[in-house]
Order: sequence, then structure tokens, then C-alpha cells
Amino acid sequence: MLGGITFLLMIVSLYLVFVYAPTEELMGNVQRIFYFHVPLAWVAFLAFFVVFLGSIFYLLKKEQREEQFKWDILASSSAEIGVVFSTLVLITGSIWGKVAWNTWWTWDPRLTTTLVLWLLYVAYLILRSYIPEYSNRARFAAVYGIIAFIDVPIVWVSIRWWRTIHPVVFSAKKMTIEPEMFYVLIVCLLTFTLIYFYLLKERINIEKMRNELMKLKEGK
Repeated sequence: MLGGITFLLMIVSLYLVFVYAPTEELMGNVQRIFYFHVPLAWVAFLAFFVVFLGSIFYLLKKEQREEQFKWDILASSSAEIGVVFSTLVLITGSIWGKVAWNTWWTWDPRLTTTLVLWLLYVAYLILRSYIPEYSNRARFAAVYGIIAFIDVPIVWVSIRWWRTIHPVVFSAKKMTIEPEMFYVLIVCLLTFTLIYFYLLKERINIEKMRNELMKLKEGK
């Protein structure tokens, strides 16, 4: 059911982005990347927040192995999805930046902190793959996942702390986009959020099946 709803919302979102949303006067149709770029960033933040929560609860459930395993699966699965979405954030941002700023990349505070965020969670996945023993791997990854999340709020406030060329879409005083664009963005945010939860559910199921298979092999 979640997959079906997500699929329908994807179709609606594509219609809104390419048909309903008005064309931006200065950048033209390339501005439509905005409706993918912002939701991708939101989902990456959400995914890394889930890693943060999963890591905390893993460490809290010291004597409850089954509970620890569930939280560890949640954290690791969400980290994988977060890395994919943050990769797409960097790619879509570079494409948009080429048109808006006439360069693929600039060491703007928002871009730089986002790149650091991507590197931190790529390192998280590498850490998990290089420690063979499960309890050590899960414990080190949990501590690292908590620390790495510090960069998420830094990315968020970077365009407010430092001078930047990155646009501020939402501020306390006003909204810098047209109402029609805002409505399309909200639908896209909802769609990408559902995509995240669908992918997370499927990834957790795969990990659970893998664990059951390992138990069956050990039983033999």
C-alpha cells in the first residue's frame, strides 16, 4: 500500500513540476531542479537524523540484544539511503549551479558543509564494512553516527551564519518563491519523504531476511 501511494504521488509530483509550476523568469526550465534538489536534501537530513536516533537507542539497549539489533539495522539502512540522497543533492546542486552561477562547484559554506556531511556518512558505511565482528562494528558505528550528525544542523544554518551565494528559500520574514511554486514544493517534499520510508522499509526487510538466513546456516 505504501508503494502504491508513493507511486501515485510521484506521478502527481511530476505533473506539478513540469506542467503546473510556472517557469522561473531568470533561469527558465532549469529552475525546476529546485523541486527535486530541496526534497532530496530534506530526505538526506531526515535519514541522518534516523541514524542519530537509531545509534542512541542502540547504545541504550545494552542488555537487550534483539532490541539492539533492530536499532542497528534501522541506523545502517537509513545511512545507506541518506548517502544516496545526499549524493543526488550534490549532483543536482552542481547542475543547477552551473546555470545559476556559471560554475559546477564553488566553496560556498552551504556546499562545503554538505560535502563534508556526505564524506562523514560515506566514512560511516566504510567503518561498518571494515570491522568484521558484529558487536564492535555496531557499537563503533553507533558512536560515530551520533557524532557525525553534528554537521546536519551546521549545514542547515550555514547560509545564515556565513556570507553565501546559496539562496534562502524560507526565512522568518518572508518566502522568496511564488505560492504556486511553494505548493508544488510541498507535494514533492511529501513524495520524497514517502519514497524514503518505502526504501527504508524494504532495506530493513532485506537485512532481516539476511539475518534469518545466517541463523539457518549456523543451525546446520
